[in-house]
Amino acid sequence: MSASQLSALARTAEPQTALRRFLALDALVTGANGLAYLAVSGPLADFLGVDSALLPALGVFLLVYAAGVGVLAARERPPALAVRAVVDANLAWAALSCAALALWLTPSTAGVVWTVLQAAVVAGFALFQHLALKARQGSSE
Repeated sequence: MSASQLSALARTAEPQTALRRFLALDALVTGANGLAYLAVSGPLADFLGVDSALLPALGVFLLVYAAGVGVLAARERPPALAVRAVVDANLAWAALSCAALALWLTPSTAGVVWTVLQAAVVAGFALFQHLALKARQGSSE
């Protein structure tokens, strides 16, 4: 996703709308990854240089997580505590992805690039969700 596409999502005078859009985009991207990890786990595992059992397990986890974030995005006013949990989970995912590279995974070059890029995207979701939540809280005071 380009920077201009991302900024277009945030263009709204209503922080609530921006928050829901960032949650929905997170759910969409996460769900797409989960589906890909399940549907083509063998070829993806070979390409990324990871254990073939890893991707289906991650796929199921990502689909469940995406469904939860999607339900949150569909709420008219997602609860702040739940949004903070999504932000924290996204930050944990990004950190664990980098730790996995450093500590136990030995992926192909494509796998290293993919892992770093997806960690950056997930950290970006966390940042934009946090900022939108903060803006929503500031506008309701």
